[in-house]
Amino acid sequence: MSAVDVVLIGRNEGARLVAALAATRGARQVVYVDSGSRDDSVARAREAGATVVELDRSAPFTAARARNAGFAALEAPDLVQFVDGDCALVPGWLDAGRAHLDAHPELALVTGWRAEIHRDASLYNQLADAEWRRPAGQIRACGGDMMVRAAAFRAVGGFDPGVIAAEDDEFCTRLRKTGGQLERLPQEMTRHDADMHHFGQWWRRAVRTGHGFAQVGHLHPDYFVAERRRVLAYALALPLAILLAATFSGWLALAMAALYPLNWWRTAQGLSRDGLPKPEARRQAVLLTLSKFPNLIGMATFHLRRLRRAQMRLIEYK
Repeated sequence: MSAVDVVLIGRNEGARLVAALAATRGARQVVYVDSGSRDDSVARAREAGATVVELDRSAPFTAARARNAGFAALEAPDLVQFVDGDCALVPGWLDAGRAHLDAHPELALVTGWRAEIHRDASLYNQLADAEWRRPAGQIRACGGDMMVRAAAFRAVGGFDPGVIAAEDDEFCTRLRKTGGQLERLPQEMTRHDADMHHFGQWWRRAVRTGHGFAQVGHLHPDYFVAERRRVLAYALALPLAILLAATFSGWLALAMAALYPLNWWRTAQGLSRDGLPKPEARRQAVLLTLSKFPNLIGMATFHLRRLRRAQMRLIEYK
């Protein structure tokens, strides 16, 4: 039976980190990587018996950089469970993931379901919870909570530390391109605390998402294709077309603007078919329709940074 080690990353997570550390029971080794916390995260991790790695503050922090540092601190790893500091593993997951990887040597990675701890604390938390719930089976990519074979991790060189958002998608894409298979098990894996209560938090998170669309799409042009097209269509092409139409006919401009409520209605219908109550689906559809605009800001931010050869710094929402 393979051994499972845990790499936990975080920054100023407070009580969330304490819960995350407590949920790592059953792991052979636990490494906590701290990205410049100003609270007592480092002390709490040491008290819990974790090996602590403190990242050098002179270089930009990224989740990818932290995960790589955690992996490097492990002694002879076999299977590695990566967990974000605002998440806590569900009892039984480590054994389930290990058993599945042991039984399926063709798999490079397994993941499970993530759910929000305080789902109904805000509309933004509800939206995050819906994002995490994806069908089980063979997948193209997953979030940062994942169990990976150490050999597969080494084969692709780990995470790309320069990718500040969707670094997990980028890592998974390289795994697949080298022949690795990825699977989501129909089992609860982690509980997440998005802790989003304000529109500004959601907006910054959506900007970060757009940055990920652009950066990962730049590295892998065949990935995030539909996402980038939707952003460009609804946040750039359509507004410009409406402005142009308004110079000829106000009615034409209004007719074109009607595409936004149509998009909202179609999104709400899709969310409802996925099982969300209709009132909640309608509210979430408003944010998803609006999200194309901060997504576009994030995409533009990446390309401006790239053209200026500027550092890719985190876009934080907490």
